[in-house]
Amino acid sequence: MKRTLASLAISTLAFAAVPAFAKGDVEAGKTKSVTCQACHGADGNAADPQYPRLASQYHDYLARALHEYRDGTRTNPIMVGFAKPLTDQEIEDLAAYFSALPTKLGTLKGHVQGE
Repeated sequence: MKRTLASLAISTLAFAAVPAFAKGDVEAGKTKSVTCQACHGADGNAADPQYPRLASQYHDYLARALHEYRDGTRTNPIMVGFAKPLTDQEIEDLAAYFSALPTKLGTLKGHVQGE
């Protein structure tokens, strides 16, 4: 019994010591996404194939991409300009919003270059 309580206490302390990761707010992301809609579509499903569809992308992928545009690791001049002023929380919010949207891409037919 003592061993179980000690293990529980240690586990609780270890969990409490881990910093909480920010989670995005879908509604805040929706509000912030107005700028994105010109290229990526109002629903995150860009009609023009030169722009990526953001709807239903993985949250972590979207957040990482925005961080990389912001810090210059990714070098698309248009996206760097949009991402540069974003805060970490705004990136989380945008990632939460776009990852929550349904995709309209059922297959890759017609979306792969050379078809």
